Amino acid sequence: MGEAHAEARSSGLVKLAGSVPPGFVRVGEVGVPVWPDGASPSLLEEYQVAGAPVERAGETRRVLACCLRMCWADLDAEPWPGVWAAVDDVLACYRTMVGRTDDSVRSWAVGALRRLHDTGWIVLSGFGTLRLGPRCVLWTADGHVQLRELMRRIAAPPPSGEVTPVVEARDEGPEEFGDLLGAFDERRRAELVAAFVAVETAAEPVHEARFAALRDPALRRALMEMLARRGRVLQQRRDAWISGYTDAYRVTSLPEAERAVLALVLVHSVAIPRAEGLLGEDTWLSQYPVATEELRRRTLLPIGELEAALRSLRQAGLIVQQKTSEEGAGGYVPGPQFHRLTRAARARLQEELILAAGPQTPLAVAIRAKRRRHEPAGPDGET
Repeated sequence: MGEAHAEARSSGLVKLAGSVPPGFVRVGEVGVPVWPDGASPSLLEEYQVAGAPVERAGETRRVLACCLRMCWADLDAEPWPGVWAAVDDVLACYRTMVGRTDDSVRSWAVGALRRLHDTGWIVLSGFGTLRLGPRCVLWTADGHVQLRELMRRIAAPPPSGEVTPVVEARDEGPEEFGDLLGAFDERRRAELVAAFVAVETAAEPVHEARFAALRDPALRRALMEMLARRGRVLQQRRDAWISGYTDAYRVTSLPEAERAVLALVLVHSVAIPRAEGLLGEDTWLSQYPVATEELRRRTLLPIGELEAALRSLRQAGLIVQQKTSEEGAGGYVPGPQFHRLTRAARARLQEELILAAGPQTPLAVAIRAKRRRHEPAGPDGET
């Protein structure tokens, strides 16, 4: 179960071949992780906790609203699965919403459609149509009331062709945290769920003053057990807490170009400032951005691939863009996902960068020798 949740954490969805594991809902051939007790990351607003940044968040939300407007044909029913809609109809709805018709508006909207498809909010076909994606099954019944009111306020063009219903069932997995949450009363149960969602979705470590489940040792132990069932650990940063992967799971789903660009950002914004004594030893966060022009000089990637990699890394929260000054072009630093590295993961990442930047240096030789000593012996006694 932990491996399934680790894969879903990195990609948003996971392929399900057999039965539905706890904590998932099956939608067609994929599984979507669900929050305990029907909670959602929207509760972060109630606790005044900042969520993870989303690239062009406002624009992406508007495009998703237009997709919903065109795919939710029957407002008396649930929004998902809805119907297939033409991409051109969604773009026309978006142009009507923003009140602009220039080419840049279409480019922004198409980029948002790709982001929504990559994250499972919509499904784009190869025939110029789209439908709502599997992540839409996580909308709660209470949220449907607000969504219906929003849909009634959005003016949409008439569909250009016939709509085709999407017939797809959902299959709920077994209860995941029933034994843990059942031991507490309703108030403490709600505190546990709120803290669980916060440490899993907040952009920065969450201060314990905001959540009773982070201050109370008994509730914190239950929270740690909830996270452990999903292959996660609770990490402390002074008086703040955040979740991260256990060291047993190493999810590497980044393409080669994105890994190369991320390594460049880490070298120039963290490793070099650390070598100059500007950063602490045990951190991968930095206030020293590397400029886009520097990245272009240091890579052999074409400009288009570099910019695509930067967009994907920003979307994943692995890097963020900062302004160096009011007039400056700005640059990139590691993103909020690096808060979630355990001590062992931070040390391993440092070793990997040393091996990449200086494979023949004495320090790199020592790292390889240490790893050979810790490799398990084979059947012949060799490592």
